Amino acid sequence: MKISYNWLKQFLQLDWEAEKTGELLTDLGLEVEGISNFESVKGGLDGVVVGHVLTCEKHPNADRLKLTTVDIGQQDPVQIVCGAPNVASGQKVPVATIGTILYTNENEAWQIKKGKIRGEESHGMICAEDELGLGKSHDGIMVLDEKLKPGTPCKDIFEIENDQVLEIGLTPNRSDAMSHFGVARDLKAGLEQQEITKELITPSTSTFSIDNRSLKFDVEVENNELAPRYCGVTISNLLVQESPTWLKNRLKAIGLSPINNVVDITNYVLHELGQPLHAFDAAKVKGNKVVVKTLPKGTKFTTLDDVERELHEDDLMICDNEKPMCIAGVFGGKHSGVTADTTSIFLESAYFDAVSIRKTAKRHGLNTDASFRFERGIDIKTTEYALKRAALLIKEVAGGEITSDIVDLYPKKKDDFQVFLTFEKIYKLIGQEIPKDKIKSILSSLEIKVNNVTESGLGLTIPSYRTDVQREVDVIEEILRVYGYNNIDYKEKFTASIARTSKFENHKLQDVIGDLLASRGFYEIMTNSLVPNESDKEDSNVTMLNPLSTDLGVLRESMLFSGLTAIAHNQNRRKQNLRLFEFGKTYLKHNNGFQEDTHLSLFVTGNQFENNWSMPNTPSGFYYLKGISEAILRRIGVQGYRQVETKEALLTEGIAFEKDGKTIVSLGIANKSFVNKLGIKSEVLFADFNWDLLQSFAASNSISYQEIPKFPEVNRDFALLLDEKIPFKDLHDIAFKTERKFLKKVNLFDVYTGKNLPAGKKSYAVSFTLLDTSKTLTDKQIDKIMSKLQNVYVEQLGAALR
Repeated sequence: MKISYNWLKQFLQLDWEAEKTGELLTDLGLEVEGISNFESVKGGLDGVVVGHVLTCEKHPNADRLKLTTVDIGQQDPVQIVCGAPNVASGQKVPVATIGTILYTNENEAWQIKKGKIRGEESHGMICAEDELGLGKSHDGIMVLDEKLKPGTPCKDIFEIENDQVLEIGLTPNRSDAMSHFGVARDLKAGLEQQEITKELITPSTSTFSIDNRSLKFDVEVENNELAPRYCGVTISNLLVQESPTWLKNRLKAIGLSPINNVVDITNYVLHELGQPLHAFDAAKVKGNKVVVKTLPKGTKFTTLDDVERELHEDDLMICDNEKPMCIAGVFGGKHSGVTADTTSIFLESAYFDAVSIRKTAKRHGLNTDASFRFERGIDIKTTEYALKRAALLIKEVAGGEITSDIVDLYPKKKDDFQVFLTFEKIYKLIGQEIPKDKIKSILSSLEIKVNNVTESGLGLTIPSYRTDVQREVDVIEEILRVYGYNNIDYKEKFTASIARTSKFENHKLQDVIGDLLASRGFYEIMTNSLVPNESDKEDSNVTMLNPLSTDLGVLRESMLFSGLTAIAHNQNRRKQNLRLFEFGKTYLKHNNGFQEDTHLSLFVTGNQFENNWSMPNTPSGFYYLKGISEAILRRIGVQGYRQVETKEALLTEGIAFEKDGKTIVSLGIANKSFVNKLGIKSEVLFADFNWDLLQSFAASNSISYQEIPKFPEVNRDFALLLDEKIPFKDLHDIAFKTERKFLKKVNLFDVYTGKNLPAGKKSYAVSFTLLDTSKTLTDKQIDKIMSKLQNVYVEQLGAALR
C-alpha cells in the first residue's frame, strides 16, 4: 500500500523526515518496505525559465523553421531555432536552457545541448506542454502570461509537487490502516508514547447541506445481511471534466491514473478515509430506483473493463428497476458509469459483508481497491461521513448541487465490541510488568475507551474501525506494539526442559524413510494440498468455503495429481529422469463426516540411471519400484504382508501389499489418462503408502536380534519348466511351506520364454539358500531337501526340470 507523505501531513502536522516517520511506523507494525520520491513533473522543470521572444524570422535554410532571439533573463539574448507554427515575437514562452534534462512520455531522459540546425546555432529549446510533462498537447509551444518576468524559473509558476511515497507492507488484519487517515491515526498513537502531542486533523463536513430536493432516488436493500448499511445521495448540474492539478498529483503519487473529477474524488476519498464509494450516472438509472439484491445464476453482466461475466447466485448486485449496474463492492458496470456527458449522479457509500465480497471477487478473478478494503472489513460508522466528504469535494471540483436527502438504510445498528482486559494476562503474555498508567495511556491513544477500572483489569470498548481486535490477546498485542517490542527486556539466561519422545514419532519415521529414499537417488517434493475442482465425484470432494482462486478450490483426494504436476513442471525444463517422493495428506467427505489420511507417495519416470558409456539406458521398471517399496517396509520393520492384485483406478497395472486385511501400499503404472492430460509422454510409476498404517505397524514392531551364523550357507539351483500363468510368488511360498527349518532364501535369477520351449510354457532359474545354524549341512541332507522341493513343484505346479 502506497502512502503519500505530503498527504499524510494534511492530517498530522509533522516536520520529521520521511525516513524517521517510516521507522516509527515500522515499530508500530506498519512495516515500511521502502520510500521513493515522486515528482508531479519529471525533473521538476529544473533549467526551464520564462523567455521573452524578441524577434522571430523565417529560417534562411528551412521553410518550416523559425529563427528567434529570446531574452531568458541573462545579459544577452540567445538565438533559438524553433519549428512551432505559433511562435511569434512578443510572446512569453518556456525555454529549456543548455544542460536541461527533459523526459519523454516513456520517462527516457534527453539533454538540451548547443547545436546547429540547418546551419544556424540554437542555444536552447522553446517547449510545448507535452515536452515539459505539463500536458499532452503538441500543437505548438506554450504561451505564458505576458506579465511574467524573463528568467523566472518555471517551477515557481506551475504547481510542481515533490513528494515522498512510503510503501507499507500491510498485514491482512490491519484493515484500519488501509487509508492515509488510518495511518495518521496510528502514527499519532506512536508519537504520544514519545511524548510528542499532535492534533489529528479530521476533514470537516460541517458545511454539508441540501441545496434542493429535485432528484430523489428510492433505495431498497433486499438482503440486510449482505449489505448491513447503504447510503446514497444525488448531485445535479455538475460538470465532468479534468481534475484540478492538486487532485491529480495526490492520485499520481500513489500510482493511480486520474480519470475525471468525479471518479477521481471517489478514489481520493477511498484512499483518504478507507471507505469505497461509487458514482452512478443518474440519467442511466431506470426508474430513479436503486435495488441491492442478488440475481439468478447465469445472469450476464458487462463490467467496466468490457468483459461479459456470468453471475453467481450469491453475487450481490446494485441494480435499477430493469438491470444490474454494478457488482457490489467489487467492480462497476459498463453502462452506468460516469462519462463526459454526465450531468447528475447518484453517489453510493455502503458497508458490505466481507465474506460475500471476497467470494465474489475471487469467483470473477477481480482485485480492486474497493474489494481489497471490503474483504478485510471497513468501519461501518464511516459510511455516511465519507459520503458527505465526497459530496462536498465533488461540489468543489465539479460544481453542482446536492439534490436529495441522504438515504441511510441501517436497520440493525452494530455495537462496538466489549473486552475485559486483566492485568495478570498482560504481564503473563508480555513477560514483564508495564505500569498501569502507561497501559491506560496507550489504550487512550488507540481510541480504545476504558469504561471501568478494577484491581484485576479494565473494561474496554473497542472502536468500530478495529475489526481485528475482539479478544483479550488482541488488545494486549495492541498495547505491546505501541509500547514497543524493543522496550521489552530479555534475560541473558534461558532455561528449557528436555522432552522424552518416542523413536516412532511421525517426524522421526519420516526422517528415516526420507534418508533411505535420498540414498537411492530420490528427491523430496512438497506440493499444494489444494487442487482445481475437476472431479466428477462432487459428493466426496472437500471444497473450500473461501478459495484463493478457482484453481485452488478443492482439497485433493489423491497424491497422484500433485506428483504428476511436479513431473510435468520438471520435464518441461528438460529433466526427464525423475525419482520423487512426498509425505502429504488426502481428504474425503463421507455421509458421517470428513476423512483425512497421511500418505507417502513415490513417483518414478525416465531411465533408472543417467547416460553412461559403461551401461545401456535402462528404463525404470515396475520391479525397480517394487524393490524400493519393499525396502521401505523392511526399514520400518513390517513383516508378514502378502501380495495381492489391485483394482485401484489410479493404476492401469499394479499390485498391493496387505497385512491384517488392510492395504499398506498400492503400486504400479499410473493411469495414462491422468498422465497424458498433463502432457507427460513417458510412463510414470506410482506407489501410494498408507503412512498412518505404517506408523502403527512400526510402533508395534518388536526388534529381535540373532547371532551371526558360524556355518556356511549352501546354494542350489533349479531350472524349471512351468505354465506361463504361474507367478514366482507361488514357487516362493510353496518352498517355505515345504522346508521351514533350513531354507533361508529363494531367488529368481533368470526367466526365459521363446523358441525351443513348448507353447504356453516358460523357464524359471531359481536359486535356494540353505543353512543350518548349529552345524554344517551334509550332501545327503541337501539332496533330500532339494528332492522334496522338486517333487512338490511337480505335484502342485506341474513343473519339470530342464
